[in-house]
Amino acid sequence: MLTAYEINRAVEQALAEDCPTGDITVESTIPADATGSARLVAREPGVLSGITVFAAAFAVQDSRITIAPSHDDGYRFTAGESLATVSGPVRGILTAERVALNFTQHMSGIATKTRAFVDAVHTTCEGNGLKEPWIVDTRKTLPGLRQFEKYAVLCGGGHNHRFGLSDAVMVKDNHLAAMKEAGLDMPAALRAIRSKISHTTTIEVEVDSLDQIPLALQGGADTIMLDNFSLDDTRRGVKLIAGRATVEASGNMTLERIPDVARTGVDIISVGALTHSVRAIDLGLDWE
Repeated sequence: MLTAYEINRAVEQALAEDCPTGDITVESTIPADATGSARLVAREPGVLSGITVFAAAFAVQDSRITIAPSHDDGYRFTAGESLATVSGPVRGILTAERVALNFTQHMSGIATKTRAFVDAVHTTCEGNGLKEPWIVDTRKTLPGLRQFEKYAVLCGGGHNHRFGLSDAVMVKDNHLAAMKEAGLDMPAALRAIRSKISHTTTIEVEVDSLDQIPLALQGGADTIMLDNFSLDDTRRGVKLIAGRATVEASGNMTLERIPDVARTGVDIISVGALTHSVRAIDLGLDWE
């Protein structure tokens, strides 16, 4: 979850970037004592995320500004809906407007895209009596905004993968290549890792072929990621693992492909596109 400290720090940095020495437009056009109100309006349907960040942008700019949200994060809105009302000094509202919208549009875009993936999995599995795999994010986030982007994934009904390199062991292809160069095979390397980490830390291994799965199991991997596997090989991988580790599917995950991947029996589907190439939702501030 986002903390007030994280939100305020990010908002302060954004406002300092956008308005380092004052807003010369509002200062030269708007009377200092002018007050007014505006509504946050959706130009298209989506899922709301970042309403607290939206409010913080105005509050940090001018503590006299009040924000009345109409809905909480996670709310599915339609085009034309009012999502919040902003009232107070006009100068402060206009100065903070772009920063507030930038955060909320981006976060709502992530939440909306996540919800589309989650809904696709739910529709596929519910109708066929299948276990629903989790839709999770990745570390493909904008530097400095990971907490915000991963929170937005939660708003869309998804789940978070590790937040960073300090959270869990994840052995990928380059790690395996480096270990092989050092003379370690996969089982031996994984056992060596296990001996060095806390009992609460999990180990995930990325494999790119079926013949690597037995090696990952021998080494005691908690999660095995099937990276860019075909649908047939994904099904074979799930059967081969047979519940001895959590199975994650990753690579080239699109909305069109997700239903087929969900039917393979994997536990988790990780989707980098939730954050790395998301389109912002069109939101606007309309004066009343």
